[in-house]
Amino acid sequence: MTVMPSRFQTATRPWEAMVNDTEPQTAAGKVLWHFTMSLDGFVAGPNHEMDWMSATSSRPGLEDEYVATTGALLGGRDGWDATADDARPYGDAWQGAIFVLTHHPEDATPADGVTFLDCDPAEAVRIGLEAAGGKNLEVLSPTIGRQLLELGLIDEIDLHVLPVLLGEGIRLYDNPGAEPVRLHRVGDGDPTSAVNVRYQPTTEGAVGTQ
Repeated sequence: MTVMPSRFQTATRPWEAMVNDTEPQTAAGKVLWHFTMSLDGFVAGPNHEMDWMSATSSRPGLEDEYVATTGALLGGRDGWDATADDARPYGDAWQGAIFVLTHHPEDATPADGVTFLDCDPAEAVRIGLEAAGGKNLEVLSPTIGRQLLELGLIDEIDLHVLPVLLGEGIRLYDNPGAEPVRLHRVGDGDPTSAVNVRYQPTTEGAVGTQ
């Protein structure tokens, strides 16, 4: 289960954290497809590596927003098997229920507060929302997120795009042959407007080699 890292650094100047940023997340019983993502669309390395997320910054208090507004998490078996030793996001600050969707719960690595579900994705969402108690259900699986998107069960796609190019890995949305999925940006202004970003390559070397 791929999760947002807890090692966010605070921007040195307040305006830096607010450029092209979203409004703070709210707890409204939403189903959030929530990921930190590279600029080229990957949410994890080929083997669920997450070390590329280091040496970046976010707006102050961002992690606290999700601790406060998230009631439960829903992930997939592949991600769980890769990250079971570090299963809880946001460190020890968040104590909600975690659900892992799998066809073989009998051989999954158990952990406190984690329930393994063998059901269809829609039923998993129902269970997760009930456990969330009016807060949001975070979906932390590209595959499950895609399935829920097709079922019309995703309320928001909530992304933190890092200034990193990975080149390979696990994509947020991988659905060859499918029709494009049109999205509306949440917030004020034209919901179909492009988001303009501009980066320069650094001289610090490739990810993982600094």
